[in-house]
Amino acid sequence: MNINATLLGQALWFALFIWLTMKYVWPPIQKAMQDRQKQIADGLAAGEKGRQELEAAAEKVTLELQKAKEQANDILAQADKRAGEIVEEAKSSAKNEGDRIVAAAKAEIEQEVNRAKEQLRAQVAALAVSGAEKILKKEIDTKAHAEILRSLESELG
Repeated sequence: MNINATLLGQALWFALFIWLTMKYVWPPIQKAMQDRQKQIADGLAAGEKGRQELEAAAEKVTLELQKAKEQANDILAQADKRAGEIVEEAKSSAKNEGDRIVAAAKAEIEQEVNRAKEQLRAQVAALAVSGAEKILKKEIDTKAHAEILRSLESELG
């Protein structure tokens, strides 16, 4: 056996094997590798898109929380303001009620003072008549001397 013929035969068989491999075996392997490469790229792109959506959602949640806190603070401020208004209204109402009670008490005191003055006038007039009776030692007719008694009352008042 000749080494050159063997080497030449092996080279031909090797070339035939490479040609068959390139023709029938390599395209499906290459297609599978491309499909797998595309699938991996799609997965990475979807992961990146998901990460971006997650970041956007986190920012949106942060903004919504901030809005909710601001709204809660506004509601609390309005509640505090309303509470202050209610307290002021209650103070005003209590002051008005107190003023009304004081005015009523002053009016009642004024009436009591006037009644006491009238009673005192009547008592002084009766004492004056009684004193005059004793001085004159005779009885005075109160109906006949009503004008004198009224003038005495007006002088006392």
